Amino acid sequence: MAKKAIVLLAEGFEEIEAITCIDILRRAGLTTIVAGITGLIIKGAQGLEIKADQKLNQSSFDCDACILPGGMPGANNLAASEKVTGLIKRMENEKKIIAAICASPAIVLAPLGILDNKTATCYPGLESNFSDSTVYENQEVVSHENIITGQGPASALKFALKITEQLAGKKISDKIAKATLFI
Repeated sequence: MAKKAIVLLAEGFEEIEAITCIDILRRAGLTTIVAGITGLIIKGAQGLEIKADQKLNQSSFDCDACILPGGMPGANNLAASEKVTGLIKRMENEKKIIAAICASPAIVLAPLGILDNKTATCYPGLESNFSDSTVYENQEVVSHENIITGQGPASALKFALKITEQLAGKKISDKIAKATLFI
């Protein structure tokens, strides 16, 4: 049975990060649900509107990975949603994959304590939001236990491939990396 990932979209999400993850995960044959935080039509930071598969609801909580694109005010809108923070806390308790990129590691995950005692990355400059116990690595993508973090739009493909590797295996991730001319 294919693993299931949910990509959470809030108004002001970073389009490159969201669409790259959706595309790569679907290429891998993973069930990938795009969930809108407040509705089915969500406008990104650059004005692109995306139609979500569903609104975020309780049934959305049954997944193997949760992906949080960054962007502003997208990351702030994710952090302000009790449904989003509830899902993240549940995923962390179950040690399922939580993947956040750009502003989302610092704005969404750090305040919840998800990055405490872990190594992570985020959009450069926002690491000041990390707790003293979080080790910031100035890398495109950092994976620590069940947490995957990425720096920003330019690292979106590498970030999506790391999520794919965790869910579907290195062989499938490498196959997609070759097919998309990443390697």
